[in-house]
Amino acid sequence: MIASLPEDVAAAERDILNLQNNLAITYRKLGLDEKALRLKREVYSGRLKLHGEEHPETLIAANNCASSLISLEHFEEARSLMRETMPVARRVLGESHAVMLKMRWNYALALYRDDATTLDDLREAVTTLEDAGRIARRVFGGMHPLTSDIEEYLQEARAALRARSASLE
Repeated sequence: MIASLPEDVAAAERDILNLQNNLAITYRKLGLDEKALRLKREVYSGRLKLHGEEHPETLIAANNCASSLISLEHFEEARSLMRETMPVARRVLGESHAVMLKMRWNYALALYRDDATTLDDLREAVTTLEDAGRIARRVFGGMHPLTSDIEEYLQEARAALRARSASLE
């Protein structure tokens, strides 16, 4: 964490990171996913240096980076990033925080969308989404977009698990 920076320099650094994040979003919407990922990695690295690993903005940046990794099918790197940051998010934000739920959602996506994943990994994806869905429903309600999205991906994960199980029979 860069605690010794003068406030105006730290503020400028935050502004630059926000601009880079917005540019990454624009790149992704334009289908420039590799450029978006490059910027997401820079933003995550910058947030780590500026705020440290426990800051909510750093955790959000990690999750955004994982999302870009998943969209480019860099599943192992996404899983690794989520395994590293989810315990921090759980400790700092709590199990029912929206960012924590989104991290679990991304972790599950990185598990079940990978064609090379194991049957146990698919089961873990389903269990992760079931648990996240229960928490989201309890905290945000059944009509909340986060709850709906988790439940939609849960159906996909269950379908992937059924398909893999059937192929092994």
